[in-house]
Amino acid sequence: MKNQKWWLFCLCYLFVFPIFAQSNPSSKLYHSLLRFKETKRILFVAAHPDDENTRLIAYLANAEHAEVAYLSLTRGDGGQNLIGSELGIELGLIRTQELLRARETDGGRQFFTRALDFGFSKNPDETFNNWDKKKLLSDVVWIIRKYQPDVILNRFNTIPGTTHGHHTSSAMLSVEAFELAADKNAFPEQLKYVSVWQAKSVFWNAYNWGGQYEPEEGKTYHRFLVGEYNPLLGTTYSKIAADSRTMHKSQGFGSTSQIGQGNDFIELIKGEPFKTHPFEAIESRWNDLPNGGEITKSIEAVLSSFDFIQPENNLEGLLKIKSLLDIQKSNALWLTEKKQQLDGLILEVLGIKAEFNIRKEIGYPGEKINAEFVFNNPSQSVVKVKSFDGTLFKSQIDKELNGNIPLTIPIEIQIPKDYPVSQPFWLEKPLDGSLFNITEPEKIGKPNNSPSILGSVSLEIKGQKIKMELPLQYKYNDQVDGEVKQPFTLVPEVNVHLDKANLFLVNGAEQKLHVEVSFRDQILDGDLMLKGLASNQYRIVRVEKDERRKRILYTLDILDSDQEKKQVMVTFSSKDGSEFNQDTKRISYKHIPNLTYFTSTTLGVVKADIKVSGQKIGYINGAGDDVAEILKNLGYEVSILEDSDLQKDRLKAFSTVIVGIRAFNVNQALASNVDQLMEYVKEGGNVIVQYNTGSPLLTKDLGPHPFSISRERVTVENSPIQVDYSHPILAGPNKITPKDFEGWVQERGLYFTANWDPNYSAPIAFQDPGEEFFHGSLIHTKYGEGTYTYSGISWFRQLPAGVPGAVKIFVNLIEQGK
Repeated sequence: MKNQKWWLFCLCYLFVFPIFAQSNPSSKLYHSLLRFKETKRILFVAAHPDDENTRLIAYLANAEHAEVAYLSLTRGDGGQNLIGSELGIELGLIRTQELLRARETDGGRQFFTRALDFGFSKNPDETFNNWDKKKLLSDVVWIIRKYQPDVILNRFNTIPGTTHGHHTSSAMLSVEAFELAADKNAFPEQLKYVSVWQAKSVFWNAYNWGGQYEPEEGKTYHRFLVGEYNPLLGTTYSKIAADSRTMHKSQGFGSTSQIGQGNDFIELIKGEPFKTHPFEAIESRWNDLPNGGEITKSIEAVLSSFDFIQPENNLEGLLKIKSLLDIQKSNALWLTEKKQQLDGLILEVLGIKAEFNIRKEIGYPGEKINAEFVFNNPSQSVVKVKSFDGTLFKSQIDKELNGNIPLTIPIEIQIPKDYPVSQPFWLEKPLDGSLFNITEPEKIGKPNNSPSILGSVSLEIKGQKIKMELPLQYKYNDQVDGEVKQPFTLVPEVNVHLDKANLFLVNGAEQKLHVEVSFRDQILDGDLMLKGLASNQYRIVRVEKDERRKRILYTLDILDSDQEKKQVMVTFSSKDGSEFNQDTKRISYKHIPNLTYFTSTTLGVVKADIKVSGQKIGYINGAGDDVAEILKNLGYEVSILEDSDLQKDRLKAFSTVIVGIRAFNVNQALASNVDQLMEYVKEGGNVIVQYNTGSPLLTKDLGPHPFSISRERVTVENSPIQVDYSHPILAGPNKITPKDFEGWVQERGLYFTANWDPNYSAPIAFQDPGEEFFHGSLIHTKYGEGTYTYSGISWFRQLPAGVPGAVKIFVNLIEQGK
């Protein structure tokens, strides 16, 4: 079967058999051998990171010993972020890595389709208005044909209206793909790479929100005892699941495990019925091999005589199994994976440790780098290290090692000028509507990039050949965290950075753009160009070369634009004709690897007739957003308020105080000083509070008069509106018109207010298709001498996107301040 290499990398990357470190006790090696023996395969399907049932995945992987993969339609790009300001594509990068860490914890594997998470949708009709259903269906069919599951489990049911439209859509796609994957007339172009595949059955992971699942009469279902204790792993499946779910830190899903019994149910949707167990009809794949019976007996022999005290003594039995596998002619995916798993297990019983290290994290195409290969065999069994090779280097070694004496080989690598940088593959091309533009079949489903530079070790153990792959990694010691490893990353030779993503041609706003062009090697001769603006619409007013830091600093005045909103490409063109227009972005959190991606250096130029006073604003951070930076670009003087600033006398220094998203969910100092904030309003201040979720709230006193927070939202970004344009916040200082509600992105808003006191007015109402108008998106009141506004409108999306009308409305909210 073709194109298996990246699937094998996925297996290796997820540390199902972690061959790079001496970390597993002998009980876990035995557990790994039990998983090696088992051949059933299960595909779990849902829509987003954190949708998966980690308890059931943990149970199936570690109690049933099955190969379990989670297919998430999206990478979670449309969600909210509890731990930082990253949203959209950046949040998708974070949540991708959180999913991989979750699978590393619970023993599963991870796949994705091309779907972009565009935010909440209420039904599958709305979902498929955004997603190309045929393309997504082909993705699910492709992954079924490639992974070849015996059983498919859907997290959600197919009944519209019972949950998020993405959720329902994932189940609908799965049920349809269950049959199409076996149809040679469905997506026949895939059959150049894969064969048709018929899973035996598809189930719904049945649940009842808020209570115990109660099966209906006539339904075929099964209960898994997911709370049991696994003595080999020294923990319960509930604890594994809680640790796995806790990896979803950006969503605030830290979890405490259930103690004691636990049940999880699956309900048959289509496929073969069963009598006592849903997997009873799944035959061992070992039976498909000519010598499958002998292989099974050999595995049983190692299990029955497994030496927990001296794991090295299991080597002979494992090598015998390997010899039986190596003579197989089949190239079936499951068998190829089993061979790699066994190789990893052989290395683990010997305690092999191998690394491919470099003393820096960042490199660039065209650079010569120095790395080292480190190999250690602490056992007494001789391992011959024959060679260590990669696409960019070759190293013949031919050394026999044992007795815990490490081998270190220096590796010099010349990276070609045209070698690809470390851009996540799904971001390489512009979006295809609401899908990532991935055209290479072998990349569809893949969770992550392969390592930038990879080395392959050729080993020989008692005449048996084994290969292991090592990614080049930056290894260092942190004074607090000790040993840290990060992926080696390749970035462009020339980087172009803009000091702002949006520039506002608005009276009072700074209309200067600062551009930093930095060079990895040496400063190149060249020119800065702005593609999209005429030469008389901008002026370079300063050029400063910084030879020591290898950079050129440009200051430009943006003078005019011929459109209300325009995208301008800022490019550095070198004398040899090369053009550079990428900016390196870095994301760093301790629970995931450092992330690097590259954005095009596109400047949003927004030209609007908006009156801005430039007043002093205090901004209270919440879960993280970019609104404060946008307000600075508009010409406001913005100060970030810390805990000690939240006293009435200090707040009085500001005309307006703005509260960031979800601040009342995460900012205890704000919750503790809400009385000070209301006193500030009463004495003439202006407060704007952005959305919070209804739970958990650190205080219920969010405003001067009571209201509650609902789960209501409007998800269609250009949905109908009802607006009282005579209301003070819409009448001035900038007159709001229907045009200002056009061109919004992703959604109107979320977690709207409900049950508000009559002292509030609600001048804006939005409506999703087929629903009533919601009036709780923005409530406003006079209180004492000041003004207070609470809004669930998604300012945190609209303002960074440079939506002119949304900017104008938010400016009006600010301008209520004296």
